[in-house]
Amino acid sequence: MSVEEGPAGDGRLVSTVRGPQDVKRMSVEELEILAAEIRDFLVAKVSRTGGHLGPNLGVVELTIAMHRVFDSPRDKFLFDTGHQAYVHKMLTGRQEGFDQLRQRGGLSGYPSQAESEHDLIENSHASTALSYADGLAKAFALRGEQRSVVAVVGDGALTGGMCWEALNNIAGARNPLVIVVNDNGRSYAPTIGGLADHLSALRLNPGYEKVLDLVKESLGSTPLVGKPMYEVLHAVKKGIKDAVSPQTMFEDLGLKYVGPIDGHDVVAVESALRKAKGFGGPVIVHAVTRKGYGYRPAEEDEADCLHGPSSAFDVETGKLLAAPSVKWTHVFAEELVDIADERPDVVGITAAMAEPTGIAALARKYPERTYDVGIAEQHAATSAAGLALGGLHPVVAVYATFLNRAFDQVLLDVAMHKLPVTFVLDRAGVTGPDGPSHYGIWDMSVFGVVPGLRIAAPRDAATLREELREAVAVDDGPTILRFPTGSVAADLPAVRRVGPVDVLTEAERKDVLLVAVGAFGQLGVQVAARVAEQGYGVTVVDPRWVRPVPAELVTLAAGHRLVVTVEDGVRNGGVGDALAKELRDADVRVPLRDLGVPAQWHPHGTRAQILGDLGLTAQDVARQVTGWVSRLDDAGERELPVPAPDAWGVQAK
Repeated sequence: MSVEEGPAGDGRLVSTVRGPQDVKRMSVEELEILAAEIRDFLVAKVSRTGGHLGPNLGVVELTIAMHRVFDSPRDKFLFDTGHQAYVHKMLTGRQEGFDQLRQRGGLSGYPSQAESEHDLIENSHASTALSYADGLAKAFALRGEQRSVVAVVGDGALTGGMCWEALNNIAGARNPLVIVVNDNGRSYAPTIGGLADHLSALRLNPGYEKVLDLVKESLGSTPLVGKPMYEVLHAVKKGIKDAVSPQTMFEDLGLKYVGPIDGHDVVAVESALRKAKGFGGPVIVHAVTRKGYGYRPAEEDEADCLHGPSSAFDVETGKLLAAPSVKWTHVFAEELVDIADERPDVVGITAAMAEPTGIAALARKYPERTYDVGIAEQHAATSAAGLALGGLHPVVAVYATFLNRAFDQVLLDVAMHKLPVTFVLDRAGVTGPDGPSHYGIWDMSVFGVVPGLRIAAPRDAATLREELREAVAVDDGPTILRFPTGSVAADLPAVRRVGPVDVLTEAERKDVLLVAVGAFGQLGVQVAARVAEQGYGVTVVDPRWVRPVPAELVTLAAGHRLVVTVEDGVRNGGVGDALAKELRDADVRVPLRDLGVPAQWHPHGTRAQILGDLGLTAQDVARQVTGWVSRLDDAGERELPVPAPDAWGVQAK
């Protein structure tokens, strides 16, 4: 395919689309051209910004058909998880915004109410759309409104328990509702589990798909006889699909089922959607698609079909343009395999994110000791509890934002039983372009209340390896190891260690104890140097294990005039809060100021941009610290007054 997006008004069909009404007027021939142009557009734009490419290439015809059959925004489209809504954005007048996709001030990588009346839900966690749809359909019914609700759900999302809870209620309510199952055989990684096996039956039926595709190629190019003959065989193909489809599974739930249909045949999809719309009750439309369809590098990428290139890539090859660097995930993956070599009781678990979390490295060497449970974080946590009860030490690797979904399981199924389970949280803290639903800023606050749970925050590759080994050595309760996204900074050796606490730098004057959590270790050292220029002495420490608060940290605090904590998590209930409580309990009357992330919804942007907005940079923190300690001098060592919120949105106690 050629990859060109062309300027507006260049004669290309895609340039004429300013809203769904433009798509409704097109002929079948024009729709085929439009689909090809949309793919060209997506590849060209995402190759410059990064983003979720593979999922969107797979839903082009599906999204076109939805906008031809239904009337958005009166009819409501709900995308699960939302990362496949790029085509929807294009068809609803947002093509120009793709130049700044996932960048500050540009289009979100997910649906966004602030962008368009065509977007309704913004939460980009999987397996939630059907519950939204159930409630929305009930609301329309109670209000007497004749409006359609359409939920697009990937087969991977159906591995999540919420989907089946919702389906049970949807079937019972009997309200008009169209559920499009976008079946590409994948969630993020290839979809796994019994349901996936059922949905895969039509793809796995011995050879018939490949044979019929070959027939289509050969007969489709034969004049006169070719097309009619193919139509006959196509009818036979549909009969074969009916014999192996999951129709019975859904209809046993009380849901009408249409399909499976070719999700890349816009006419077929449109026909199925019109039938579903007219039925008057809940209908499953099962569309079989291919992730990355129409773009060779994506189709040939077996690992994830170019699901979500993180940055700009070469259009011809699909390879990232940025030079490779050592990532936090890579360090974790390597060390986990080394530990597994030494300890046969160590096993790995992930929730449909084997490659992104690094668990895939363990799976390649020890497939029998690695479990991908699908999009089911709650099950992952309790299954890990079972593995621990069976004498193993599970390492559960998920994104920090997703462990929030399993709080109850971590609390009552793991921690209450004092089970040795290690949760490794990738993408902790402010992660950037994917926006507020993907920020891993809640973990230290949310899980800090769990009795017996220990939380570690490494500052570099060396401490990640060290703390992972310490975590899996714990045999009387759960542990969490959290680290940010992106490249690992250079190792930052400690000058000495006090108990578990690393002292990174210290001065003769004991004016300030700066507690730098995790990856903020480098920032802490930079702040100390800046504050020293003003004549004040700063001791910078990395607690390494932030929960429970090390007793040595309280002792160190008692020897300074001011304590400042800086963390990449929400302030409410964070490390600063926890240390303040320990100081109160120990009757240590040293003033404490905590810097962190306000408990708000922060817009998407780069990590550096957001930290800059929050005042979590070396320059900003140094200015704050200098101001606080100088006011101590002015107050004659009395406790500092509580300041008003500062200009960067960071409050300090």
